[in-house]
Amino acid sequence: MVEVLYEVNIEEKKIKLAKGDITDLEVDAIVNAANERLKLGGGVAGAILRKGGWEIQEECDRIGYCPVGEAVVTRAGRLKAKYVIHAVGPRYGEGDEDTKLRNATLNSLKRAEENNVKSIAFPAISTGVFGFPKNRCADIMLKSIIEYLKGDTRLREVIVCLYDDETYRIFEDKLKSLSKNFIQH
Repeated sequence: MVEVLYEVNIEEKKIKLAKGDITDLEVDAIVNAANERLKLGGGVAGAILRKGGWEIQEECDRIGYCPVGEAVVTRAGRLKAKYVIHAVGPRYGEGDEDTKLRNATLNSLKRAEENNVKSIAFPAISTGVFGFPKNRCADIMLKSIIEYLKGDTRLREVIVCLYDDETYRIFEDKLKSLSKNFIQH
């Protein structure tokens, strides 16, 4: 079960924070926190594979590779979404991680736009096995999403779906803080 717990409007667009399993969301696209070889293993990728089916991995295998900071699109198999956008975030300690995470977020939004997506859901990219600090991730991802939604886009809804209470609280605190400066309610 996924529960939307916080929402902010940006013009006619929305950023929502939800808690639960991203694969349960009814959106046009979900973002997978991917690795460069596009192998669906644990965490979000494992859930996508289990619920969406092997056809997603087979399509990833045909693509073969995606550099850090970039994103590629596959169909979503048996998931409720139409697409999976595989965003390769940085491993903590590899260098220039903030820029790479920002690029992974923005490139996911661009791939969504190219596929006429109106609603997209993100996990907290790179905060699992890649070890990226959750507070920095929240700051970078949310600022990137806000910046993108303030521009000329057909996207109408961006959900950041977080799996645990701690990560949810970090993202909610950051979005509340940012909304005081950036967003009119």
